[in-house]
Amino acid sequence: MTNLAMPAGEAEARAVQDTLRSRVVLDEPGPPPGTGRVTGVDVAYDDERDVVVAAAVVLDGATFAVVAETTAVGRVTFPYIPGLLAFREIPTVLAALESLPVDPGLVICDGYGRAHPRRFGLASHLGVLTGLPVIGVAKNPFTFSYEQPGPRRGDWSPLLDGEEEVGRALRTQDGVKPVFVSVGHRTGLDNACAHTLLLARDFRQPETTRRADSLCRKALREAAV
Repeated sequence: MTNLAMPAGEAEARAVQDTLRSRVVLDEPGPPPGTGRVTGVDVAYDDERDVVVAAAVVLDGATFAVVAETTAVGRVTFPYIPGLLAFREIPTVLAALESLPVDPGLVICDGYGRAHPRRFGLASHLGVLTGLPVIGVAKNPFTFSYEQPGPRRGDWSPLLDGEEEVGRALRTQDGVKPVFVSVGHRTGLDNACAHTLLLARDFRQPETTRRADSLCRKALREAAV
């Protein structure tokens, strides 16, 4: 695992992003959907105490059975700055991943990868630091534009920064607003969307995200830091 570089301020954080962005691997397709393990990671905050809790939930990629799950509790040590959210979350997310008793396989973040103003969101940052294949599945499109995809499950449209496709708006349930999928590291966009659609079998969000969100919220309620 790459050593975590925690910046002293905004300028240093952007310099870290610039350095690590060159290490993102974009020419690997990633593991096939429905195989191996898939791991959801998510975080929850207690702003009054400056506490952040991260959860990692490993599912069997074919059956969605829980293989392992873990949480980690940390302090928020970096201010909220748009585009630099990863620096608030990544130390605790890494701690959760490192405490898993199994290989996580493909990791799915509730956030962005290439769909980021600097092309280096949490999914890319986490992928470079861990070497794992990672994708981002977000609830909103950040600052990018898109046309509404068709109304049926599986319909999609490109998420655009000017003419550059940085991700996709993907309809995971009929008539439900889309999610926004982007590549983080060591995966392709087609494959990222296929994983997302498979994992969002019954709900808008992938099952990995739903499980990790529930676990980190529970752990936050129980945290005594």
